[in-house]
Amino acid sequence: MTMDVGVVFPQTEIGNDPGAIRAFAQAVEEMRYTHLLAFDHVLGANPERPGGWQGPYTYRHAFHEPFVLFGFLAAATTRIGFASGIIILPQRQTALVAKQAAAVDVLSSGRLRLGVAVGWNPVEFEALGTDFHTRGRRIEEQIAVMRALWTKELVTFAGKDHRIPDAGLNPLPVQRPVWMGGESDVVQKRTARLADGWMPHLGPGPKGQAGVDRMLALVREAGRDPAHFGIEGRITLARVPRESWRKELEAWRAMRGVTHLSVSTMGLGLEKPDQHVALLRDVREMVEAAGLGR
Repeated sequence: MTMDVGVVFPQTEIGNDPGAIRAFAQAVEEMRYTHLLAFDHVLGANPERPGGWQGPYTYRHAFHEPFVLFGFLAAATTRIGFASGIIILPQRQTALVAKQAAAVDVLSSGRLRLGVAVGWNPVEFEALGTDFHTRGRRIEEQIAVMRALWTKELVTFAGKDHRIPDAGLNPLPVQRPVWMGGESDVVQKRTARLADGWMPHLGPGPKGQAGVDRMLALVREAGRDPAHFGIEGRITLARVPRESWRKELEAWRAMRGVTHLSVSTMGLGLEKPDQHVALLRDVREMVEAAGLGR
């Protein structure tokens, strides 16, 4: 099957040169990749802090804020889509996220796909003044609030965590897709009920296919049509021997129900943005040879 094949923005390796970031996005658009997916972290913890730190990212890892990044790149591109993979929604103010997402979507002419999840980093939650322990409960109400703000000129809402007294966003977004990440049982059921798509950490093959099939079954159980539900896979090239990249892409092509795939070039020791671009040109040829790209 064909699917949308995009690129993971190399957040921690691309550097801070605006010209290089713009050139990277323009290059992957010219290669006909369909979307650019960006990770989200607001703060990085100090590994030497009291109690230590075991997370995969620290304060030494650079992260460009996704909404600002997408707004910048919307002006530098014309076709490529933007996907957040993922915005950690419960640590952010809901109405502000709705406003930022609407602004990016309007200024990019409807190219934003908003991926959200509950997150795993208590340090960020504490620093942003939010409760790490209630994040699962709150994200459900957050999605309801965002969708109300995106579809109505005026919203009156009173919930457990949100109160909107007859107010609204302007401008409203062109499109309103909300995808969710995470693999726990409760997250999968929540995603099947509330989201337009799923961003799991699954690989191709029987185990991954079983995970996809289970999600689509949950979507059906929720009374929704799986044909209108997206699933995004990810191929992290650093975790696959180079001689097996083509085979890995072919394995993704064989997956039923997967609609999107993102290619990550991080972790390969590439030191310059141009090196990421050059590698993605080679991968694009493999994508086409595997019959994956649209």
